[in-house]
Amino acid sequence: MIIDINTKKPEGQVKRGSLKAWLLAARPKTLTGAAVPVMLGCACAYHAQADVFTSEQSGGHSIITAVLCFLFAFVMQIDANFINDYYDCARGRDNEERLGPLRACQQGWISLGQMRWGIILTTILACLVGLPLAYIGGYELVLVGAACVLFCFLYTTTLSSLGLGDLLVLVFFGIIPVYFTYYVLIHPETFSWTVPLTGVACGLVVDTLLLINNYRDIDNDRNSGKKTLTVFIGREKTEWLYIILPTTALVMMLLLYGWHNQNIIICFVPYFLFVQSWNKMRQIGQGRALNKVLGITARNIFIYGILISLLIILS
Repeated sequence: MIIDINTKKPEGQVKRGSLKAWLLAARPKTLTGAAVPVMLGCACAYHAQADVFTSEQSGGHSIITAVLCFLFAFVMQIDANFINDYYDCARGRDNEERLGPLRACQQGWISLGQMRWGIILTTILACLVGLPLAYIGGYELVLVGAACVLFCFLYTTTLSSLGLGDLLVLVFFGIIPVYFTYYVLIHPETFSWTVPLTGVACGLVVDTLLLINNYRDIDNDRNSGKKTLTVFIGREKTEWLYIILPTTALVMMLLLYGWHNQNIIICFVPYFLFVQSWNKMRQIGQGRALNKVLGITARNIFIYGILISLLIILS
């Protein structure tokens, strides 16, 4: 997923092709969205097998596996950011009417040729990180990794313009990373619907970041022919969808892991935070000020990941 959450313009001059330029292009703040589903997958593994990270035989092995899952998610997120930066600049979508944070290619910090090499290198790095995971979890994970790489390109080049971006978030920032992190850690002998449903809930929450991003850019996207879900359904329905998604996700967590007092309290915190950002979203309505809501939403998602991981572990 390729979403900007750098809510402030970088200070000072950015030298073309510099380390700072590449760091800005990587959009490190977006890595929280990549971390949360892996975090939840680890929690699901612990819920199913409490000694997964502590047993003498496999504890150290599991920790290394979890680290590789996080690294793969981070590199794929950076790769997606580079691809988005490149194609949106090449297609003229990043122009002076853009309301989001500054982009590397648009600003000339990185040339299109340099960005092509950046995409090639991050794609290769993601594959290299994914190979040991395929060895650990089984070669069927090669297909999962290949799908991640393929749809990383298809998102920006095709699918985000057809209103399918939100569906991809549900799959690739929810179901797939949560379930296969869990899968590669404990190799379950039987299938449990609890884990993929936890992934669905995660994808719903992470999608709020894409919603607010597209809500801010609705006019520019409509004018450039980019048909996001927000363009299809309009501002008002997007506002309601923004709060419906985390509400649904938190109810799912209570249904899956129990309506205990501690679980209700844990779920109330992220819900309260999303209600706050939802109200701020509606108050602002449009313009660059929505970048503040984007940053707040990213924070909400990260807090959701921490607290729901705790809920799963304690259940």
